[in-house]
Amino acid sequence: MSPLQSPSGASAAKKVRADSHPLLRDAEVFRAFVAAGQRLAELHVGYEQQPEYPLQRRENPKSPLNWRVEKMKLVGRVSPLRAATAQLPDGAPGVTRPTLSLVYNDFLTLAGIPPETFDYRLGNRSALEWVIDQYQVSTDKRSGITNDPNRPDDPEYIVRLIGQVITVSLETVRIVQGLPPLKTA
Repeated sequence: MSPLQSPSGASAAKKVRADSHPLLRDAEVFRAFVAAGQRLAELHVGYEQQPEYPLQRRENPKSPLNWRVEKMKLVGRVSPLRAATAQLPDGAPGVTRPTLSLVYNDFLTLAGIPPETFDYRLGNRSALEWVIDQYQVSTDKRSGITNDPNRPDDPEYIVRLIGQVITVSLETVRIVQGLPPLKTA
């Protein structure tokens, strides 16, 4: 067995080749982007099959059980740039990471939304903000037609969707942040 065939020798040879041949580095970067793109496609196309992010469901004992949404409201929102404390690692001395809550209706509040959820943006808002905006009962002023996103056959659908959108948002941010840097000029 030659030194280049051994695991450590092959690894060293690969590094030398990558350093001395920029096209090999470009191919590795390309493959990383392809793999990330495939994972993102699976994640986004199958968003309804993703696991729900484990939110804390806080039920109001003074209100009857109710899964119906009229209009949701985000509480404790952190700006998209996030507070400086949100940038510190978990468990840093004297630091608690901010989390957010979503008032779903009078009966239910979903708590423990990580601020990183808002790092994945669809244009000028996060995916969660899009869901909050779109999944509300509204009536068109001109036609009088009411849009009601509630599903009588699946009353917890919107609550599940919120957890799944948070999972997709967090995983998307993780994948994109894990991409290798691109060479510029």
